Amino acid sequence: MDKTTLYLIPCTLGDTELSNVLPAANANIVTSLKYFIVENIRTARRFLKKVDRNINIDELEFFELNGHTPAEVISSFLKPMAEGHSMGVISEAGCPAIADPGADVVGIAQSKGYIVKPLVGPSSILLSLMGSGFNGQSFAFLGYLPIDAAERNKMFKKMEQRIYSEHQTQIFIETPYRNMKLVEDILKNCQNSTKLCIACDITLETEYIKTLTVSQWRKASLPDLGKR
Repeated sequence: MDKTTLYLIPCTLGDTELSNVLPAANANIVTSLKYFIVENIRTARRFLKKVDRNINIDELEFFELNGHTPAEVISSFLKPMAEGHSMGVISEAGCPAIADPGADVVGIAQSKGYIVKPLVGPSSILLSLMGSGFNGQSFAFLGYLPIDAAERNKMFKKMEQRIYSEHQTQIFIETPYRNMKLVEDILKNCQNSTKLCIACDITLETEYIKTLTVSQWRKASLPDLGKR
């Protein structure tokens, strides 16, 4: 690591062995760093201990970046880089800067001309797409859908229009406690022929990926998604 670099460090998507989802080379980079920008300090500490149980957590410095972090504070997190120190970015799960606040600090690093290096690791978004059988040439990630029923129904119509007119895959996520309600709303409001892939617990022993039409899902036994 000759040059000052911002490393984007993927972590596991749940309780699984690091060796199953992360290259060994990642550990060499992680253990060489002293400064980390993280979504949650407690989670990040736990992850770093899994990477190397001998790592001295007390020697490390953490900057917490989440949805509540003021925008004007974020650029100050890169101060160690201005002093010649490489840094790492770690999200709660999966790949930093994808569906999490890490993108903001990466954008600042790019504007300042720092080297940004994304490391290889699991992305629930891409792994779900890979396992769905859906179009991987054209797809959109929409994050969380609206909670309001009327707004959500409008979004369903908009997504279906893209599916049928552009053959574009629509990808979205939901919090565990709202999973079942989301599935119920989809089955209630979407066309019979629309295909739905339900994917959860990616890379875990309880991994579930299944694609059926809305019509088929209405007749099928739905998986219990309450805490997944």
